[in-house]
Amino acid sequence: MTDLNLLYEAILKGKKKTAIELTNAALEEKADPKSLIDNHMIKAMEEVGRQFENHEIFVPELLMAGRAMKASLNILQPVLQGQGAGVSIGKVVIGTVKGDLHDIGKNLVASMLEGCGFEVIDIGIDMDSAKFVEAIREHKANILGLSALLTTTMPYMKTVIEALKEAGLRDQVKVIVGGAPVSQSFATEIGADGYSDTANSAVTKVKDLLGIL
Repeated sequence: MTDLNLLYEAILKGKKKTAIELTNAALEEKADPKSLIDNHMIKAMEEVGRQFENHEIFVPELLMAGRAMKASLNILQPVLQGQGAGVSIGKVVIGTVKGDLHDIGKNLVASMLEGCGFEVIDIGIDMDSAKFVEAIREHKANILGLSALLTTTMPYMKTVIEALKEAGLRDQVKVIVGGAPVSQSFATEIGADGYSDTANSAVTKVKDLLGIL
């Protein structure tokens, strides 16, 4: 029998190849895919997030763990869909706002959300309000993550929120904002639903907004 603690360790250490091998072996032994995700893979990513917040690991390790998690999820997704169950616990559109070309923070948040079971649609950098509205409408997302690293671009977050209102989509989606110059008071001022200053707390905030324990 496959030791599933090894799958936890493989994701925790960012060992993508090992994670793939263990996931395939567990499936051959008829392991429950949902249990693999909930009890081993998501727990590993939660621990990765904790270590990152405590400066025990750094950006490269976080990204490697996210890649290992995603590789395992890609194997389990078709099986779960065949059982009529989806992996996703929520759908998130994320992007950096117009005029801003920074994406490291956004990528970290996207990796952490994916690792914790969310379906993430990353629309990229320098995105105008129409692109965000289009993505929310197309993917029927219930969370929108807006990122900005410049004081000159962060006011555009309010433009995006106003565009959602005009499109009649504001009530359907929770908006979370983040980035170096962004603060809780700014988030409140522009009418966002939440603010986060780290990738790990972003996951916690998104879960809170969606009522996921």
